[in-house]
Amino acid sequence: MSEVENPADTVVRLLSKNMRVVKEDGSLAPMLVSKEWHDRELFKNYDGQITVGLAESRDTKIEMSGRLRRRLGTLRVNVWSQDMLTRQKMVEEVNRIVRQNRNKPNETLYYFAGVGHPTGTHKAYCAGSANELAPAHSNWVELSDVDYQKIWYSDDTRYNKSHNINGEYAFMLFRFKIESREKTVKKIILAFEGYGTAPGGNGVTIKVWNHVAGAWQHAQSETGEADETVNITLTSNLTDYIDDGGYVWLLARTTNPSDGSTPAILYSDYCSCTVTVNGIAYLDVVSYRDADRVDVKPFIFRTEFTLKSWFFEDVGSAF
Repeated sequence: MSEVENPADTVVRLLSKNMRVVKEDGSLAPMLVSKEWHDRELFKNYDGQITVGLAESRDTKIEMSGRLRRRLGTLRVNVWSQDMLTRQKMVEEVNRIVRQNRNKPNETLYYFAGVGHPTGTHKAYCAGSANELAPAHSNWVELSDVDYQKIWYSDDTRYNKSHNINGEYAFMLFRFKIESREKTVKKIILAFEGYGTAPGGNGVTIKVWNHVAGAWQHAQSETGEADETVNITLTSNLTDYIDDGGYVWLLARTTNPSDGSTPAILYSDYCSCTVTVNGIAYLDVVSYRDADRVDVKPFIFRTEFTLKSWFFEDVGSAF
């Protein structure tokens, strides 16, 4: 039976993944989203902090037998900053994020925007080979910072891997760092946007790594000569696809190899991993109020939100 994720953990991840506060000079303000409580020392490195705590959880029966139940949660979210304008922008961001994700707070989209060599979370590699290489194989070469930028967004700025050895394919490997506990995950959707060309015909094939079986599985293919999105959806045995480091691995290759004269070329525009956890399926703002700390210097501008959440449970298994 899968675990249920703590609602506070879900909201921390939701806000941290989507928070965008733009400063007056056009740069992004550094923000920290964490579980309670506030730490004044953090203002040395951050322009603002958001803390999340579970204020209350109530269990109610949906039917007389008590088999179907609903957990109602009340969450306390505090916005903290030493700048009044920054606090106001953070408040607007919390409202925006919750409104846009009220029916899917437990869904997280991982992609490569902002990723490069120093980030150390998601990774992308390329190779040429006659065989499908395991993630740990030494032949994989990580993309350069410039090449990473070509897969940041779905914007027709593509990275391409060209390989010109007879009988060998052009490959790419993508590593996604999953932030949830693996036993709370209930669905994974992997998506690759791009295409492949080769003498034997156009096409791209993707697979996901099963670290328990030590094999690439769930092959999906497309045969176009322009960008197409290929998906793999996983809903069972999910811990087999999240390795001990919390990584999910996706392989993409040209469906056909090079003939030694004409290269096999794999074009990649965008790649993503969407993870849905077993946890709250609804989230909304109940109210918020300012509660500034003017008894300290410098002043701390604070806004306290009350959020409501729920999810349904069926005899020990949540959905």
